[in-house]
Amino acid sequence: MSPVTRLATWQLRARFAAGLSAMYAAEVPAYTTLVTVSTQVNADYAARHGDAERLGSLRRVTAERHGAIRVGTPAELAAVADLFAAFGMEPVGCYDLRSARPPIPVVSTAFRPIGADELARNPFRVFTSMLATGDSRFFEAGLRHRVQTFLARRQLFDPALLARARVIAADGGCDAAAADAFVAGAVAAFTLSREPIDKCWYEELSRVSAVAADIAGVGSTHVNHLTPRVLDIDELYRRMTGCGITMIDTIQGPPRTDGPPLLLRQTSFRALAEPRLFRGNDGRIVEGSLRVRFGEVEARGVALTPRGRERYDTVMAHADPAAVWGDYFPSTDAELAAQGLAYYRGGDPSAPIVYEDFLPASAAGIFRSNLDRDSRAGEDAGDASGYDAEWMAGAIGRDIHDPYALYEAQAKEAAA
Repeated sequence: MSPVTRLATWQLRARFAAGLSAMYAAEVPAYTTLVTVSTQVNADYAARHGDAERLGSLRRVTAERHGAIRVGTPAELAAVADLFAAFGMEPVGCYDLRSARPPIPVVSTAFRPIGADELARNPFRVFTSMLATGDSRFFEAGLRHRVQTFLARRQLFDPALLARARVIAADGGCDAAAADAFVAGAVAAFTLSREPIDKCWYEELSRVSAVAADIAGVGSTHVNHLTPRVLDIDELYRRMTGCGITMIDTIQGPPRTDGPPLLLRQTSFRALAEPRLFRGNDGRIVEGSLRVRFGEVEARGVALTPRGRERYDTVMAHADPAAVWGDYFPSTDAELAAQGLAYYRGGDPSAPIVYEDFLPASAAGIFRSNLDRDSRAGEDAGDASGYDAEWMAGAIGRDIHDPYALYEAQAKEAAA
């Protein structure tokens, strides 16, 4: 067999996901437990359910990950877009977590592959949040100026790494001999820095939001969580608790029902106190700890159409969504397809289209569950920041794909 001389972007993406997973496991040991338990739950579920692979092969589901990172400026977000393009990951959707209750001062997108064949090969996604410094409800003029000055001084990515990423994205891959160094450089860019943190500055930002401090209180970025996919998230929750891992209080997203799984359910273990070094006003370095990184897990279901999503939002506004779920959603794929509530390839109820994206309320719920305090937003100041999908597209110089358009295109394809 002749040696591989060139790797396509999807192969680079698989190596990137694996590299980040190995790095994160070394930094957050409880993540290894999460992956081990997820793998066991998936194998056990597949052994008991003949249709376990209807939403993706067991190999895909078990290998699947999504990560989350945070950046501070449009320029940093654009750099992330350039880097991820080398892995065949494009921006999909615009999520405004400032509308959550309580709010989180970030706007986000998700970088992921968009073609069905690319998703089947490796569906790695990275939920990427940018600090909303332009929103005066969180950042008054003086603080905004200081935050922006701090962020302008840092460099998250080696310019040579970004230049190489642009070439790889344009070429659709790279020589195998150069792949290891490129992937290693990309992984290293998201490794947690051990540089001392300015204690007073971090604490000042924490009074606005713990997320703001995590973004703009340090000189680098890092992976905040890495998320395996599981076929039975309720069983995963029980087993993790049985392992002595402290989980957050709830599973975010739709309630468990007897019908087809829809959209996305998520939970996590609580952020762990990690040792960090702090620099005081007197210049002395002291030991301390921060709780910013956690282990999330997800269960993905069928993608809903706009009509289905409207019903979902109505259900979730109820005090007890599980109690009224059956009033809004039928219990079979055939009925979901017939009522135009969910996406199926070629209209075939046996060919559900997996929801590949995120739920703002669930993302905010996971963030909040792992924070020591809620964000503080001024009530008397309006928002004139203009953050939306159009703004974001201009900031990064790339179209932000509409998730519904992507699902519509998949639905028009003939079922296999």
